[in-house]
Amino acid sequence: MTATVSRVAILISGTGSNMCSILDAGNNEDWPAEFALVLADRPEATGLEKARARGVTTKMVHFRKFRGRRAEFDQELLRQLQDERIDWVVLAGFMRILSSEFLDAFPGRVLNIHPSLLPNYPGLNTHTRVLEAGDAVHGCTVHLVSEQLDMGPVLGQAEVPVLAGDTAETLRIRVLEQEHILYPEVVRRAICGQLLSDAQAADSGGKAETR
Repeated sequence: MTATVSRVAILISGTGSNMCSILDAGNNEDWPAEFALVLADRPEATGLEKARARGVTTKMVHFRKFRGRRAEFDQELLRQLQDERIDWVVLAGFMRILSSEFLDAFPGRVLNIHPSLLPNYPGLNTHTRVLEAGDAVHGCTVHLVSEQLDMGPVLGQAEVPVLAGDTAETLRIRVLEQEHILYPEVVRRAICGQLLSDAQAADSGGKAETR
């Protein structure tokens, strides 16, 4: 029996390095997925050109045109995704908070990666905050997106040690290397339906998968 192919959209705001790792893994492996769209919220997002070079359709919904009208911005995002019949939404450095209305259109099918070991350090400047706290371990987390910022069920994590002499930049680089390994694997498992029981466990307070 032929596996159902999911149509996937990746949303970006910048260089799209995690986007590239997902697209390249998906093209090199046997995923039941079609990367139907890469959508950015700003025209200067250099990841758009990288997506086009990989043969993926790109669109842009400029957030500045919707300043003060968040609901309309989300509605336009949703319209673009529905026009492409998208099944899964993957956030890869997408710097917008999505509304409940948007998330309700893709229940349990919006993924994000965050550069910390959630629930520690949600939000911005995670590498600096880890150093200021004197933590011995840092890392990244893939999670389902919920209405609360960086608080959705955890689907996977990868750790890196904090080394003597580390700066926010050296930590960022090492964490990003792990992001490029972890995120494609969790996306693949999600699309293949291998994370359904994990997500249910995470909803009840457990972690789905830790690398």
